[in-house]
Amino acid sequence: MSDSFKELEELKSVSVGIENDEKGYTDKQCPSEECEFLFKVNSDDWLNIFKDEAVWCPMCRHEAPADQWFTIAQVEHAREEAFKVVTGLVEKSLSNMTKKFNRSQPKNSFVSISMDYKGSNSRTFTIPAKAAEAMELEIKCENCHSRFSVIGSAFFCPACGHNSVTQTFSDSLRKIKAKIDNIDVVREALTTASSRDEAELTCRSLQETCISDGVVAFQKLCEGLYKPYGEAPFNAFQRLEQGSKLWGKAINKEYNDWITSDEITELNILFQKRHLLAHNEGIVDERYITKSGDSLYKVGQRIVVFVEDVEALLEILKKLSDGLQDGCGVV
Repeated sequence: MSDSFKELEELKSVSVGIENDEKGYTDKQCPSEECEFLFKVNSDDWLNIFKDEAVWCPMCRHEAPADQWFTIAQVEHAREEAFKVVTGLVEKSLSNMTKKFNRSQPKNSFVSISMDYKGSNSRTFTIPAKAAEAMELEIKCENCHSRFSVIGSAFFCPACGHNSVTQTFSDSLRKIKAKIDNIDVVREALTTASSRDEAELTCRSLQETCISDGVVAFQKLCEGLYKPYGEAPFNAFQRLEQGSKLWGKAINKEYNDWITSDEITELNILFQKRHLLAHNEGIVDERYITKSGDSLYKVGQRIVVFVEDVEALLEILKKLSDGLQDGCGVV
């Protein structure tokens, strides 16, 4: 009887394949329970660039060996497949044992004994885990050239852990644009779910944070790009005139090489509005009027941030970032 279960006894493990999506990317998931970020990696790069000892989460930079990055769905599928294979082997063994027993019985005997086994026809092979839909944002690491894709944003390369200041800046601009493009949707949803008052408060706050997000994103981009040229003074790139002069010394080009004087004036007002929002609850003081040259407000008023302000900020920052990356030789 033990021979009937020989195949089952010799089973060491069950191998379950994982399909790639239509673009050749494989699903991965951060093993940190605090994150569990889903992303994809190019399957060729996973074999040729990624290392067994360490992979990094594109969102939180959690580090773990390569064999810990299966998705929750893949693990669950593998468990189900393993159970089906073991069940299939048990049923196959019982069926073989039944046939063997029946063949061993003497024919034409006065007493006839036979065994009958009805299994469920379970399979003894596995079906690969299906790939999730392709993700929209495809990224190529500027450091190790590995390719990966995400939904939303990514801050780190999963193959080498590199943080790209240009990718982070690009993601920041996309997030700001997503906020401002969906203001009306948010307003309508909150008006329906709560009240018109709360809807307006939330939307105004969203518009104001867009200004702050844009200025900080530009500062971080400049700080990252400037590192090869030295250490910039603290928060220098939040001050347009000082930042422009630093770039003039570093790469022989200043902001007026990439944007017009009118755009510099508008950008300066927006940077000063950000300063007011961060440090004075948006209430206009003499310093704001002096530094911004904004004649629309008097001391004691509160500034207003319009959708058009955010759109202008995005457009001007994009021009500056393109010029800076070109001037710094960033591909």
